[in-house]
Amino acid sequence: STASKVGASLQTLDASGKGSLLDLAEAASDTFEDVARGADDLAAILYTSGTTGRSKGAMLSHENLASNARTLVKYWEFTSDDVLLHALPIFHTHGLFVATNCLLMAGGSLLFMPKFDLDTVLELLPRATTMMGVPTFYTRLLGSEAFTRDLVAHMRLFISGSAPLSAETHKEFSARTGHAILERYGMTETNMNTSNPYDGDRRPGTVGFPLPGVALRIADPKTGRALDQGDVGIIEVKGPNVFQGYWRMPEKTAEEFRADRYFITGDMGRIDSDGYVAIVGRSKDLIITGGFNVYPAEVEAAIDEIEGVAESAVIGVPHPDFGEGVVAVVAPKKGAKLDKPAVTQALADKLAKFKQPKQVHVLDALPRNTMGKIQKNVLRDQFKADFEG
Repeated sequence: STASKVGASLQTLDASGKGSLLDLAEAASDTFEDVARGADDLAAILYTSGTTGRSKGAMLSHENLASNARTLVKYWEFTSDDVLLHALPIFHTHGLFVATNCLLMAGGSLLFMPKFDLDTVLELLPRATTMMGVPTFYTRLLGSEAFTRDLVAHMRLFISGSAPLSAETHKEFSARTGHAILERYGMTETNMNTSNPYDGDRRPGTVGFPLPGVALRIADPKTGRALDQGDVGIIEVKGPNVFQGYWRMPEKTAEEFRADRYFITGDMGRIDSDGYVAIVGRSKDLIITGGFNVYPAEVEAAIDEIEGVAESAVIGVPHPDFGEGVVAVVAPKKGAKLDKPAVTQALADKLAKFKQPKQVHVLDALPRNTMGKIQKNVLRDQFKADFEG
């Protein structure tokens, strides 16, 4: 095969589609023999974002991917009549596997866009029945007067993932369109773990229930002991969707699994009395100030309710007296004026004193990676000197 001749050499492909990889493809034979693959054989190695360290290659088997697609097609009720508007990047599991595999498994169709372009999305929506997106897709749609209830009255389903969808965006979208966005929770190593129901209450600020076949528990981060319902802890999952391990990193793989093969996601969450899972933030984003734990998602939810706030991020930075100080970074809605006193005053009666930001910064926009996730590491570096001197 071409791959065996190439060995481990590095090939290139640029943005215009040219490079040594294309040259190899053009020189390859146009006939080949099928090779039988088993359920546990590797289908892909996807790399994590690596925002806090070395990026890791997650090894996903054919059954990891197929089992998840089968579940999602049934859970989200995809059929051959569905047309999915696909504007997601395909270097990430959301666009590469969740979107495409669901439609392939259902025998449906894709309107495949190279990237999200607001005008093109508005033009194509009348031809679609479903859409998957990251939260920024939906905030940009809401920013357009052309995005009306009539435009999407025919749509069956809007799904959001890859980054937290604010409760305010969820409510505004529902009020504008009559559609409740379905938020779900997944990651590179597992594909999808939970989802709000297709039929039933899609609760803002939650990611719904564990998917059929997926076991999910909230555990003490240090001991792995399962916690009581309502307690905040680390989210751990187990199921046919969970990856095989990290490529050539056996020690790291061993660190991320419990003895009973539950995968430690690194996300902090809780399960409410009705069984809905809520994400309160990554474990690395937990703020410990004066001995108290502050979960950013709770503070961000309160800030997002303030009039004129488009989005927010809450971080912890070094503080000489408290260990860490709570810092809020907010971006205003178009035309709105925000300042520190307005934000702090609005939170005075909403949050316990230790949860209230000791510093507030207003930026035109928050830094995001290519999947729309707010880069809190960038903000922590930018404002690390807030409490010095």
